[in-house]
Amino acid sequence: MTTRPTYSDVLTYSGETDGAGRPSGPINGILGAMAAHLNPTERAELAQALRTAVRGEADFGTTARALTTMDASNYRRVPLGVVFPRDADDVAAALAVCRAHGVPVVPRGGGTSIAGQATGTGVVLDLTRHLRGIVELDPGSRTAAVQPGVVLDELRAAAAPHGLTFGPDPSTHSRCTLGGMIGNNSCGAHSVAWGTTADNTHALTVTRYGGDTLRLGRGTVPEALTGLPELIRTNLALLRTGFPELPRRISGYALDALLPERGTDLARAFCGSEGTLGVVTEATVRLVEAPAARALAVLGYADEAAAAEAAPGLLPHHPLTVEGMAADLVREPAGLPRGGAWLFVETGGATPAEARAHAERVLRAADALDGTVVTGPAGQRALWRIREDAAGTATRMPDGTEAWPGWEDCAVPPDRLGPYLRDFRALLAGHGLRGTPYGHFGDGCIHVRIDFDLLSTQGVARFRRFSEDLADLVVAHGGSLSGEHGDGQARAELLPRMYGDELVALFSRFKDIWDPDGGMNPGILARPARLDENLRFEVLPKRPVDVAFGYPHDGGDFSAAVRRCVGVAKCRTAQPAGAGVMCPSFRATGEEAHSTRGRARLLHEMLAGDAGGVITDGWRSTEVRDALDLCLSCKGCRSDCPVGVDMATYKAEFLHHHYRRRLRPAAHYTMGRLPVWLRLASPFAGPLNALARVRLLAALAKRLAGVAPERGIPVLARETFTRWLNRRWGKGTFVFSNDEVAMVWPDTFTEHLSPEVGRAAVRVLEAAGRHTIPAGRGLCCGLTYVSTGQLDKARKVMRRTLDRLGGTLGTPLVVLEPSCAATLRTDLPELLPDDPRSAELAASVRTLAQYLEEYAPDWQPPRLDLPVTGQTHCHQHAVLGDAAERRLRERAGLAGELSGGCCGLAGNFGFERGHWDVSAACAEETLLPSVRASEPGTAILADGFSCRTQLEQLGGVRARHLAELLAEGLAPESGTSCG
Repeated sequence: MTTRPTYSDVLTYSGETDGAGRPSGPINGILGAMAAHLNPTERAELAQALRTAVRGEADFGTTARALTTMDASNYRRVPLGVVFPRDADDVAAALAVCRAHGVPVVPRGGGTSIAGQATGTGVVLDLTRHLRGIVELDPGSRTAAVQPGVVLDELRAAAAPHGLTFGPDPSTHSRCTLGGMIGNNSCGAHSVAWGTTADNTHALTVTRYGGDTLRLGRGTVPEALTGLPELIRTNLALLRTGFPELPRRISGYALDALLPERGTDLARAFCGSEGTLGVVTEATVRLVEAPAARALAVLGYADEAAAAEAAPGLLPHHPLTVEGMAADLVREPAGLPRGGAWLFVETGGATPAEARAHAERVLRAADALDGTVVTGPAGQRALWRIREDAAGTATRMPDGTEAWPGWEDCAVPPDRLGPYLRDFRALLAGHGLRGTPYGHFGDGCIHVRIDFDLLSTQGVARFRRFSEDLADLVVAHGGSLSGEHGDGQARAELLPRMYGDELVALFSRFKDIWDPDGGMNPGILARPARLDENLRFEVLPKRPVDVAFGYPHDGGDFSAAVRRCVGVAKCRTAQPAGAGVMCPSFRATGEEAHSTRGRARLLHEMLAGDAGGVITDGWRSTEVRDALDLCLSCKGCRSDCPVGVDMATYKAEFLHHHYRRRLRPAAHYTMGRLPVWLRLASPFAGPLNALARVRLLAALAKRLAGVAPERGIPVLARETFTRWLNRRWGKGTFVFSNDEVAMVWPDTFTEHLSPEVGRAAVRVLEAAGRHTIPAGRGLCCGLTYVSTGQLDKARKVMRRTLDRLGGTLGTPLVVLEPSCAATLRTDLPELLPDDPRSAELAASVRTLAQYLEEYAPDWQPPRLDLPVTGQTHCHQHAVLGDAAERRLRERAGLAGELSGGCCGLAGNFGFERGHWDVSAACAEETLLPSVRASEPGTAILADGFSCRTQLEQLGGVRARHLAELLAEGLAPESGTSCG
């Protein structure tokens, strides 16, 4: 019988050591073996013990484990299960059970850690589901007591009415949690003004492995931490001299906070401990006064080294931020001044004028190539989004090559940043690597993603060599290996290079005082795992997977497409950013499995399969199917995800394989083949509409078709759009020059369900001097087949469409339904990458506004002078863009913003049985409230048939396509213009 190793084995290990005296080789195998050696019976007993002990949930299922194998780092470790504690008592109970069973514990917040510290082989404590309460907010003392799962933006929103905020604000502020920020000692853009999380933490309530709870503050050491006073007293000289003085020293344990002259601040020392000492169950944090007004000075420099050298000179002006980034990371430099790199310098004031004056002083003082001051909130948000999205955009080089974290946030003294960056560039070149620095230049902290090859043995070896050399370079400049995100597995192995062996040995002693059984997040910080172990790419297929889509941006490799998700979790935000869409199903459910990141993690584990994946039944996986079932295929992630994950395409791909040669859900045969059924039903529209009004017959039809019983059946048009247009022209043959003709795509929805939109578009186009003709007969973009994963059928339909277009290919096409336009623009060329006609057709697609702007630029629309509200279609937002629509609305005097988010109907999704609740929740997020809040006389705009249907069925309001609104403003027709 094999004896399972225990934590005492780890703590008393006296075998092979490396040159620094640290255990090597087998030590990490022991750490990983704690959980791996549990047999099925022991795992079942552990799961049952946890379910009995906690009021929250204990999930040891495949999905829960797969979702927590990774964070936002290069690392992957498979846990036994996940516990969602409901309160502090649950945390203590779970830790007691895990200690009794000899199983390690990993505390986890938003899962956005970039160094691997939020992954582990034991039990993950997910603190985001229940422990997210703001216990108290005291404006008088400027403090707040919060639970660890509180998202930073939620705390900031609660503090804002009092003119207060929490100072540290990492770019993940919309989804990172206070517990995670404390664990990593997070900082963010405003640390030059307000410091790190440790600087803003007053007191902590912490539960240790085993279940005992301590209150941490200044001045006293709890009796339970036996040996800590002696450790401090006997090492005062080392603690006073062993830590470099710089604003962003995050690496290692902050033992210098325990010095008597620093108040023996145990709460501060706990910050940055990365879950290795205990679990925070409540934190009292300090709040700071938020400026009433802000302005942003953007300064252009020749390169990032020049920007870095300029940054320290701006600090005497007391800015709120001094952020830097290079041009390589900016895909659309709209609003940025001239330069190859920029500093973003935010200033505050009691009034907008005062904030602007402050920013203008910075601009005058800066020795920049160019600069500008932005005061409008929308303009500032747009520029800050460029900076905040860098963590994602940096994962792809300009040529599409993948880039990875690992050396994400080194920090040096700010006045050394310029020389350091030049040496860093030289080191990259010496190793044949590329990366674009950005980050917190005012604090000397640099973020970078590097194009490491982490898929091959040679590439991983180079990753290690570079890591060792860069650690030495950082130390040579007086810096810290981590300046924000913690050491985790990425850098902890190299801490002796920064601190020396003696101080690192104290780190281990400190860890043992807190956690004598070694159960808290083993392998992180103290006795760390190697930086090139547990890489998440090891388990992925070595050859491309046979797939239907072309994945042109990923070299045709589905694994590379899935690897796009690096875990920054912008899809986990509680509210869409501005006009953003991603990810409506997560916001409706709050479940990781229904986020873009969660689905990508499940697909990763599916691809890993027998090589070590949690999911071993490949395309037949029910776990992946169930997670993708609530994906609305809105394509919001294609544009809103910083790395362009396209989960709608991945879902279609998965469904294609999952149901291959198998019986499909009824909705796939009905709504998935909607164009066929509508063509067949069209001659019988009158009788069928009458039958649909018979409640019993409608209920039976919906049941057979897989339609949600709550849904109404749309009304069929008695006359299709094409039939009306042909009748309008009569039977004669008319010849026009190409300059006069506008071809309108007869999409299924306009053709059979809302021909009034087509008729309105014809009136508008004719008013603009264009003669309108249908693009052809029997054309179909294949949308419904794609959305239900019937990709063989979709390709057949698309090829037939290309054949029927014949000589008209390349002629601009006005497509009125945004989802059909998006399908033609993206899905068509990606499903038929070898047919050059597909790219030609895709390039010809225009929305009505785009067509008018391009081909009738001098036309003046009717002046309507109406307020509008409503919905920008998800596919319009994600694929087509709505800039032309905005300009057209402005010219027509249509004032008001359309809502972000998703209507929730999303084609077949909202009609399918089982989706009603999520569909309605999505509509209630932004769309329906914006309509209800509108003033009388406000026009409701929605270019998508789904959006209009959702508004009618859930909101009882009639929304109109932009074409309809414009047509209503035209002079009444006096008969037809021709025919």
